[in-house]
Amino acid sequence: MTAPGTRAEAPAEDTDDLDVEEALALVREPHGEPRNDGTDDSPARTPAADPQAPGERPAERHRATPWTRARETAARAARSRTRRAPVSVPLADALGLALAAPLDALTDLPSFDTSAMDGWAVAGPGPWQVREEGVLAGHAQPERLTDGEAVRIATGARIPADTTAVLRTEHGRIDAQGRLHTTREMLHGQDIRPRGQECRHGDQLLPVGTLVTPAVLGLAAAAGYDTVTVVPRPRAEVLVLGDELLTEGLPHEGLIRDALGPMLPPWLRALGADVIAVRRIGDDARALHKAVTRSDADLIVTTGGTASGPVDHVHPVLDRVGAELLVDGVKVRPGHPMLLARTKDHQHLVGLPGNPLAAVSGLLTLAEPLLRTLAAHPAPEPYTLPLRESVQGHPHDTRLVPVVLRGDHAVPLHYNGPAMLRGIAAADALAVVPPGGARQGEETELLDLPWATAGIGVCFT
Repeated sequence: MTAPGTRAEAPAEDTDDLDVEEALALVREPHGEPRNDGTDDSPARTPAADPQAPGERPAERHRATPWTRARETAARAARSRTRRAPVSVPLADALGLALAAPLDALTDLPSFDTSAMDGWAVAGPGPWQVREEGVLAGHAQPERLTDGEAVRIATGARIPADTTAVLRTEHGRIDAQGRLHTTREMLHGQDIRPRGQECRHGDQLLPVGTLVTPAVLGLAAAAGYDTVTVVPRPRAEVLVLGDELLTEGLPHEGLIRDALGPMLPPWLRALGADVIAVRRIGDDARALHKAVTRSDADLIVTTGGTASGPVDHVHPVLDRVGAELLVDGVKVRPGHPMLLARTKDHQHLVGLPGNPLAAVSGLLTLAEPLLRTLAAHPAPEPYTLPLRESVQGHPHDTRLVPVVLRGDHAVPLHYNGPAMLRGIAAADALAVVPPGGARQGEETELLDLPWATAGIGVCFT
């Protein structure tokens, strides 16, 4: 579902004189976001001055990153120290990837003069004597026409030499003597697609960074491509933590069904990742350490274990492998204890909270910007809609609230607690509610859910 008319198109960048990495960097750059490179002169907000949430340690409040900055950090973290080599893939495998090389025409389009309509190819002024045999698409060059001669022709067929125009079927009539007449004025060259009308051999059709859509696939095929050079799909691995999780049946005796194992892989695929494995680790620090150190994925996603309880092993394992902690807690509800770490030069780990809606918050806050940058996809343009009703806010944190889009308003949904999926399952987007809340009618930023804009069949391929 697409929100009504509040998106703005970003101006196209001229990438003709850039190398692949520079051009892709332009595509990846989020529009209108502040840089987090030390050049921001705005006064910093002091975390210690924020009111402390009940049951929350002061250290947790101090290190938590503002939500906008956390997303920016995740996007920039993926501009890693290791270059991701472009790959050549068949057209059938390229949907949703970004071009890593310009799409240049391998031939003129069309590659010969063709008929744009079913009708007759005619030479000179009418009336015309019609040849017995017609001209069909896919056949060799037909015989030359002479003045006063016409031949039946199909759309896409090669134009005979010396053809003046194509007379559409509905604009011609044949008299009793078998001669063809036109029923309306006809212009020289009418309904002929001349060779090279769309492009000439060597013309750049699309620049580096273009997202491969179905239309791009069609253009590439028409231009003579069997394969295209693209940025490879980021590879993700999901590690499901928790001894309390069931994979089937009804919850019982303190055990609960695992909602994240079924939900995360298709969601990550919707965000452009190739999910190479889903592993169930339980509450086992040694198994988690082994899984992290042996993974060769670009992104490891863990579920739960990001707090400081007796079986929360993510932080200790990250310390043990020498990971660089880039985001350790975010000022957002739900999902505050999410984290982002660089485990290797070419690998990151996103630690999601164990509560389902909190995990969704972590996906869209940290995993989405990181995967988007790895895949060289452009940042979506921010857009807002007024709220149909007011939304209560957190005193000092951003809130992400499921909404449905109705006309030119966003309608907040109930069942939006950290452990609830009922609201997000019916949602089109998440409203970004600032600290303190939002009033009825107030314009509020929205984060689209991938299937709401692309359609199930597109985003999960």
